Amino acid sequence: MKSSRSNFTSRIGFILSAAGSAVGLGNIWRFPYLAAQYGGGTFLLCYIILAVTFGFALMTAEIALGRKTGLSAIGAFSALNKRYRFVGVLVTLVPVIIFPYYSVIGGWVIKYFFTFLTGGVSAAAEDTYFTGFISGVSEPIVWFVIFTAIAAAVVICGVEKGIEKVSKVMMPLLVVLTVGISLYVLTIDGAMEGVKYYVLPHMSDFSIKTLLSSMGQLFYSMSLAMGIMITYGSYMSKSTNLESSVRQIEIFDTGIAFFAGLMIVPAVFAFSGGDPSALKAGPGLMFITLPKVFASIRFGGFLGTVFFVLVFFAAITSAISLMETIVSILMDFFHWSRRKTSILVFIYSLLMGVPSSLGFGIWDFVKPLGMSILDAWDFISNSILMPIVALLTCFFAGFVIKPKAIIEEACAEGADFKGKHLFTVVIKWVAPVILIAILISSILNALGIFVM
Repeated sequence: MKSSRSNFTSRIGFILSAAGSAVGLGNIWRFPYLAAQYGGGTFLLCYIILAVTFGFALMTAEIALGRKTGLSAIGAFSALNKRYRFVGVLVTLVPVIIFPYYSVIGGWVIKYFFTFLTGGVSAAAEDTYFTGFISGVSEPIVWFVIFTAIAAAVVICGVEKGIEKVSKVMMPLLVVLTVGISLYVLTIDGAMEGVKYYVLPHMSDFSIKTLLSSMGQLFYSMSLAMGIMITYGSYMSKSTNLESSVRQIEIFDTGIAFFAGLMIVPAVFAFSGGDPSALKAGPGLMFITLPKVFASIRFGGFLGTVFFVLVFFAAITSAISLMETIVSILMDFFHWSRRKTSILVFIYSLLMGVPSSLGFGIWDFVKPLGMSILDAWDFISNSILMPIVALLTCFFAGFVIKPKAIIEEACAEGADFKGKHLFTVVIKWVAPVILIAILISSILNALGIFVM
């Protein structure tokens, strides 16, 4: 089954590619603003504990399912139990929904990179710059098309010549840039107070909202419940140690998220003098608040340019994995060529992404679920489908094929699986409770009953 299937050529190739998938806008954009909003060090501590338990178990299960079957999501679930083929279908819906609107945001990132590169730091810092840009018609769509085309070009090249080669270059550069900017930010006057807020837990800041937001962040940060890790697992060699690979992906992913917070939270803290409203700027932190920070500090134009290069690397590697997941599923199902499938997915993404872009401008009167078009897709995929998919995956691994099947795959070719007892307990009992809590809180939040 796997003989004719593409494979990563090395263990480091797999780890960097999987880490590239996991490290995306969720790490660089969402993690810092959630950490700032929900208690800094308290949020950070909750997230790390969940990452090494809940995140470890779910990622292990997904990669093992892919490697065991040599197939992407639909084929993997169907091969192990035909009655659960529907889980694979639900898994497939997640990247199909996310990739188009994610690429719209990726286009925004490229726009800001070119703005800073061409000396537009002062313009980007203006209050109306971001809303003026995204409410336009042609310009946001042009940047969206460029971003999507870059992802498609890499996916057309395949696993070894495309995804693996790009990841081997971009991921080390991303690490260097993240750490470098973080160290520079620490030299800004007033930044150390922000560091204390970010890294020191205070139990007085702990709340159920802190816990739920850190749970939800795992999906964004670790590419869980999207079919990505199942797909990448299907390209993984049996000789590659599964457990240590998962741990290294976790370290890579959490490390980037940590340094992204260290880069952004102290900078905003110093800029605002610790103003709570600036720290809780939410999604606008990267495109509205940070340009103001860059405009106010020495070498801000250069720093902003480097920052948006970093964000682009993170965004494009995740976009590539989302597109690859869709392409892999279609190739398995219809037996189409990679080139044909990639072009069809590219066209589909353009058709689906344009409404999300126009939803902030001429189509802003369209309010599915009372939200903008992009926000509605984001809510459906991230707040509804992903918790359901993850819950069904836990049930499938814990009670249908049983943890023994995953443990056996993790122990292939004599490999040791030291975390097998932790995996069994979490996948059967702990993760389902967490996922049910995430799903309920997401729905209540959308209804305005329990506001996060």
